[in-house]
Amino acid sequence: MQSVANGALNAHEKLLIDQAVAEHAGRPGALLGILETVQAANAHKYLSMDSLRYIAAETGIPPATIYSAATFYALFNLDPQGDNVVCVCRGTACHTRGSRDLLEKLCLDLGLSGQEASDTNEADKLALTTADRRFTVRTVACFGQCALAPVVEVNHHILSHVNERTLQREVKALNKGGK
Repeated sequence: MQSVANGALNAHEKLLIDQAVAEHAGRPGALLGILETVQAANAHKYLSMDSLRYIAAETGIPPATIYSAATFYALFNLDPQGDNVVCVCRGTACHTRGSRDLLEKLCLDLGLSGQEASDTNEADKLALTTADRRFTVRTVACFGQCALAPVVEVNHHILSHVNERTLQREVKALNKGGK
């Protein structure tokens, strides 16, 4: 869908949004369904500002309401995502069991700025993408899997009791697998 370099929506992108609006019209939670459909169709799995404005125009929903929904739910991204997304839990249980060290080591291994990762506390939200767009590293406040701490999600697959070696092995497998 939306290319990262191109700011304006093309005819195909507008058609996808029009179809999403028509598909979800009149349903409870229609806006969330529209946003989810549009993001899923995007090659970089994010919602551009142009797409949010177009959704507002097509639905009659105020742009501020659409932006509020897109920024409230952690599921939505306003920046391009990498091919692989690694999400580290920063909740209390995970933090006490070493998630901060996992996050810092992961960022270091992927060549992401250690400064940004080390300045993050458990209340902050982090989303860093490698220059080659192969990986995005994110944090969440809590996955709700505290008994399994520390928890890391890799491409929507939850890993429990994660240590540095396990996480390095996962990233290495993704690097070898091409995605």
